[in-house]
Amino acid sequence: MPRPTARVLTLLELLQSGGTRTVAELAERLGVEGRTVRRYVNHLIELDVPVETVRGRYGGYRLAPGYRLPPLMLGDDEALAVLLGLLAARRTPLTAAQRTANETATAKIRRVLPRPTARRLDALQDTLAHTRPPGPNGTAESGTPDADVLLTAADAARHRRPLAIRYTDRDNRPSERTLHPHGIVNHADRWYLTGTDTRLGEDRTFRLDRVTDARILPGTFQEPVGPAAPDPAQRLLTGFATADYRHRVTLRIHAAPEHIRAHLPATVAELTETEPGPPPAGGAPGQQRWLRVELRAQHLDWLPPVLAALDRPFTIERPDELRGLVTALADRLARGARDSDA
Repeated sequence: MPRPTARVLTLLELLQSGGTRTVAELAERLGVEGRTVRRYVNHLIELDVPVETVRGRYGGYRLAPGYRLPPLMLGDDEALAVLLGLLAARRTPLTAAQRTANETATAKIRRVLPRPTARRLDALQDTLAHTRPPGPNGTAESGTPDADVLLTAADAARHRRPLAIRYTDRDNRPSERTLHPHGIVNHADRWYLTGTDTRLGEDRTFRLDRVTDARILPGTFQEPVGPAAPDPAQRLLTGFATADYRHRVTLRIHAAPEHIRAHLPATVAELTETEPGPPPAGGAPGQQRWLRVELRAQHLDWLPPVLAALDRPFTIERPDELRGLVTALADRLARGARDSDA
């Protein structure tokens, strides 16, 4: 786009933001002289854009009230950024009307993208999975990947093409990997790539904002179908729940699964059925049953308050250190209750 034309469009954007803009302000924003601003205004008027001149000390230019703005004009990178935001928003709770608006907005913007970019976006939509949105107390910081890396990874996953990446792990150690990518997962405001590391022959998960380069390699690979087919979102959650941390915790809790999940989500703990056993004394009826809860943690001090908040019968199978922390919390609560009665 010729530079003067770009400046005329920038002038229109400034006027669209509302209010009166002085010549000096517009000249500074556009990087031109005052007489050039007046010439650009005349260009807009010739295009039937109703620019009004405001006289006086604080005068300048503004758009006529009630003017219907022309269609929004976005560059390719801007349109892609908006689309990625719309895709990420789908993991949040939406009403039927909001979901429809999201889908129609996505379709409208996609139609104006260049064909190669639109095809890559289609690959992302086909391979993208979402986990549940983080709870109100979530603390994960967002990580924005490079758009080209994100779309290249999605394209490789969609067409079952090997992918070479350069990756920097959380300890700032760089490495180069070759993957058979399974899919893209948006989880807790971050973008992840799941795939099989061909050198290790094991499934791995990579944060896409830590991938500095992604390149599709020649050839294709076969992926299992049916029950054995990889579920990228489930693999991600399982990987979080079984990550290598200092403590391995095993509990038995008598509660409904959804009650446990409200306090220990799938990103934190795994739930499995246990052998049927008698309900605890005074246990509530319904869907409550004994479930084994397994998780790994670097620190244990956060778990006793969570178990107290569950307000359900539980036993600690391991570690012994957790039993001591729970007992200490119970003693503090009991002391506090006695002191209150004194």
